[in-house]
Parts: sequence; structure tokens; C-alpha cells
Amino acid sequence: MNNMNSPRARFLMCPPEHFAVSYAINPWMDPQRWARDKRAHMAATREWNALHDKLIELGAAVELMPAAPGVPDLVFTANAAVVLDRRALLARFRHEERRREEPHFAATFRALQARGLIDELRSLSPEMVLEGAGDCVYDGSRDLFWMGHGPRSDRAAAAVVSDTFAREVVALELADPRFYHMDTALCPLPGGEVMYLPGAFAADALREMHARVALSDRIEIVVEDGCQLAANAVCVGRTILLSTASNALCDQLHRRGYEVAKTPLGSFLRSGGSAFCLTLRLDRSSVPALTANPRRAVA
Repeated sequence: MNNMNSPRARFLMCPPEHFAVSYAINPWMDPQRWARDKRAHMAATREWNALHDKLIELGAAVELMPAAPGVPDLVFTANAAVVLDRRALLARFRHEERRREEPHFAATFRALQARGLIDELRSLSPEMVLEGAGDCVYDGSRDLFWMGHGPRSDRAAAAVVSDTFAREVVALELADPRFYHMDTALCPLPGGEVMYLPGAFAADALREMHARVALSDRIEIVVEDGCQLAANAVCVGRTILLSTASNALCDQLHRRGYEVAKTPLGSFLRSGGSAFCLTLRLDRSSVPALTANPRRAVA
């Protein structure tokens, strides 16, 4: 593994050895189109490698889990678990095609625990669905989880997340099938801003989010950037890694003091995923409950 001496961040990734769009469980996926493109897998490998190398360049460490045949979406490690304070709540998937990933993720986390990178593993009850950090995004500035529900995760899972991590969980209903996970529609930034796509949320959910995020901290994404999954971004320090974004969005982020690193991930957009989906932060820690500052970011 890389940058083992005090990395700026530690992520879990899975090489795209078996990645393909071989079934359709969201509006992005077109297996027939993928099958016609003979260069699709080569492009995906090149794009994944570029993202991996950029994370290393930024000082992050990357833990690699083994790829496996028959589970093409294993590459989307954000869905493996919710992780905070060296504790992991393993995911349970809604669709049968992705349930096959669960034993692979469980084995990986047992290995991480054996190496001392994770202290505790927990599992959901069999009847409950929560698709990992893809639907449960930690906001270090507010010391809470934004949890998406509706398309892929159960609202009732919010109580389990709250009990597991002793943190507030704000459950928001997702209303557009294109933005089926929270990480496709919302990204908390290190300075306390929240980058989000308003049209992805039900009206009540949007009001709930606005009540918790000051107007000055809201960065609204237009639908054109939303459809490039610009919100599906990874933050390392003040650098925001994303597949692509409009000049207007990049300029707004630059004005707020961020660097934007574009790592094109068009092959993975064809499956409904991007930079955040392809990574899972393993070393994130919470703000201590007694000293939490709503404007303080957690690295």
C-alpha cells in the first residue's frame, strides 16, 4: 500500500478488472450499448488508474481489495459500508445483482480489522437495506450523516446508523431515479459548504436540508452538472476530485478556496457512478460531541 507514513487520507478501492455494465438497475445502465463498445473496459481501466494515481499524488493511501468475477459493481467501494471512528456498518443491498457483493466486502473488512485499520464491524438486520456510504454521507462540519432513502435504502436504517456511530442522521428522500444514492446528489465540502443538486430531493427533504445549511454555505448544482455526477466528488484537503464540471461550478469552487482536479470517469458514469462511488474513506473521524463546531471541518 502507499503513503503508509501519515497519509492525508486512506481510501478503499477495487480494481476494475471485472467491471462492466452487464445489467440495468438504474437509468444510467445500458448493457447492450456497453457490449457494443469493444474499448469500454480498456477505457474504464485507464480512468480508474488515473483516479487512483491522483489520490496517491495528493498524499492519500489506497487500500486495494481484490476484484472478483460475477460482481461487476464491486468496483464501487463506497457502497461497501458506512465507516466512521474506525467502526464499520456493512451494507445490505436492495437488488439481487449487488447482494452478491456483500460477502466480498465483509471479507475485506475482516482483513482490514485484522490489520488494525478497523476496530469494530457491525451488520444490519436481514430485512433492512442500506447501501453503505453511497447513501450515508458524513458531514464533518456539522457532525452528522446525510442519509438518502427511497430508491436504494430504507428510512428505518437511520436509527441503526445513529445507534452505531452515536451521531445525528438526517434522512432525506431522493425523488429522481437518476440520483438514486445520496452521493450522486450531495457532497459536504471541508470548509462547511454543501454542494448539492436541488432537483434530486423531495420537497420536504430539501426544506430539511436548507434548515441545517446556511444559505451562504449552499452550492447549488445545475442539472447539467448533476448529470455529469459532479456532486459525486472526493475531497482530499482543499482539493476536490471529480469526473468533470462546468466552468461556472469550477469557478465558484475556486472562489471559495478549493482546487478542482478533473479525472474523467465517463466509463463509470455509464453505470451511474463516479469518483466518490469508486472510493471509501476508511480513516474519517468525528468531531468530539462536546466540542463540535458546526463550522469546523474534519480532515
